[in-house]
Amino acid sequence: MPDISLSGRSLVAGSAQGELLYSDVGLSFWGGVDPFSGEIIDRHHPLWGEVLAHRVLAIPSGRGSCTGSSVLLELILNGHAPAALVFEHVDDILTLGVLIAEQMFHRSIPVMCVGREGFAALRDVRYVQIEAGLLSGFSQPQLMPEVPAAAVYTPVLPSTITLNCRDRELLEGAHGKAAQVAMHIILRIAELQGATELLDVTQAHIDGCIYTGPASLRFAQQLVAWGANVSVPTTLNSISVDKRRWREQGIDVALGVPASQLGDAYLAMGAKVSFTCAPYLLDSAPKAGEQIVWAESNAVVYANSVLGARTLKYPDYLDICIALTGRAPLTGCHVDQQRHATLRIELPPLAELDDAFYPLLGYHIGLLAGSEIPVICGLEKRQPNLDDLKAFGAAFATTSGAPMFHIVGVTPEAATVEHALGKQPAPRILQITLEDLRGSWKELNSADEAKVDLVSLGNPHFSLSECATLAALCHGQTKHPDLAMVITCGRAIHAQATHAGYVAALESFGAQFVTDTCWCMLGEPVVPVQARTLMTNSGKYAHYAPGLVGRLVHFGSLAACVDAACAGETKGRLPRWLDDTVEVPAHV
Repeated sequence: MPDISLSGRSLVAGSAQGELLYSDVGLSFWGGVDPFSGEIIDRHHPLWGEVLAHRVLAIPSGRGSCTGSSVLLELILNGHAPAALVFEHVDDILTLGVLIAEQMFHRSIPVMCVGREGFAALRDVRYVQIEAGLLSGFSQPQLMPEVPAAAVYTPVLPSTITLNCRDRELLEGAHGKAAQVAMHIILRIAELQGATELLDVTQAHIDGCIYTGPASLRFAQQLVAWGANVSVPTTLNSISVDKRRWREQGIDVALGVPASQLGDAYLAMGAKVSFTCAPYLLDSAPKAGEQIVWAESNAVVYANSVLGARTLKYPDYLDICIALTGRAPLTGCHVDQQRHATLRIELPPLAELDDAFYPLLGYHIGLLAGSEIPVICGLEKRQPNLDDLKAFGAAFATTSGAPMFHIVGVTPEAATVEHALGKQPAPRILQITLEDLRGSWKELNSADEAKVDLVSLGNPHFSLSECATLAALCHGQTKHPDLAMVITCGRAIHAQATHAGYVAALESFGAQFVTDTCWCMLGEPVVPVQARTLMTNSGKYAHYAPGLVGRLVHFGSLAACVDAACAGETKGRLPRWLDDTVEVPAHV
């Protein structure tokens, strides 16, 4: 007899059995799981070093990057996927990866959601069997019957979603095979999300153009073969290489060729040449209230929180499905009442801040928030600029599953706490201390030695104002000859920075620019082979770099990065605002 038996919501049907791999901390598959082996590479995660292949993975939900769906598709098609996924909360990103594998490639794994109590009951379980929507847990190995092979997927359309005439035409194939398959996928996700109707979107930003392996290219090329063509203006995220210069940068053809082919496939579908993880810096950035479909986690959070546009945290592959049809589920942050905060964060008194404060705070609040939308109190008089909010949002999106945040007196839907909360009941209130922030500072600073071999800037992509600030900081100084400084940015910003003279000034200092790609995709030799430690002002990259490139990290302000670039080492001091010996004026 099983030690526990749980019924739950079957997100993807199927049968599986295996050893349970359990954590009460969410996991980002992108940057957290090796797509070719299934090893967990997120050094900040409790399961670091474990291999999830062929085990039943139980986590509250995913978190972080929207590319998790692409990584899971790779694992399913290369045979290194978990035997099954068990969630506390419904997770759209990872579930979508399974749905794509099932619908397009006839491969699948079961996915279940068991709720808070059911998930907690799994903590001491060692072995699991899933069958017919039931989960049986055992503390000892069991001689369990063989699980039958998954049946070939047969589409069953949900009957709970209202469709218009064009929706039905799409489903019947009147607008081509690619749009027909895309519509099937959209409706399956809409059903999981509890949506009862679809809405029109005005633009899309595609994250699925990141090369995670052969499956990502296979997916895009299949859509092209089916005649895919986007129906709304569509921009592309950073791809995995600098498309124009990867050969001269020494990138291996084994990555350069397929990564470029993947970019070409999305361009063939009608997307624009943008290749940036910061589409909010483009002239095409959406306006407040505009209904859009954006993937790329930092862009989603910025669009919702700072611009006041409306998008979900769309998984890779669902983004292009919606771009092909122009239709998205009417749910989540597309709806007024689902944009309100459910968690209140109160900050301690703070001394004079530098720009490292905002990514650190975003990183820490993301850990606290989980999938809840927070409202942050205590920055009303600070007036963070758009670069500060960009850095905050990117770090927040790295550790949180939430699609947006509010900052009282700063973001457009939080003129007051009451405005951000709407008519929600009294929220949980969490108070952050300086000691809490020092703990996260230590997490982001994983390097012990003072020496710095690489200063990596531009995650997310640098803005024009960041280029200007950096050029001013570097003026009249000399970069250490044994250290590399590399800045990533989009083509549009690079052109503007060139015209303004910032590129020439920074190249004279010794910095290098890389366009089209971003630090979450870059490896050797752009990351020098001999480099042991790097320094960054990005909370997002400070989190991901140890797992992605195997280097230890120093984190600090942009000025501290320039100091390290000149000295070849960092002083390793806490900023004044994080030092509890610094007296805070009473009025602050």
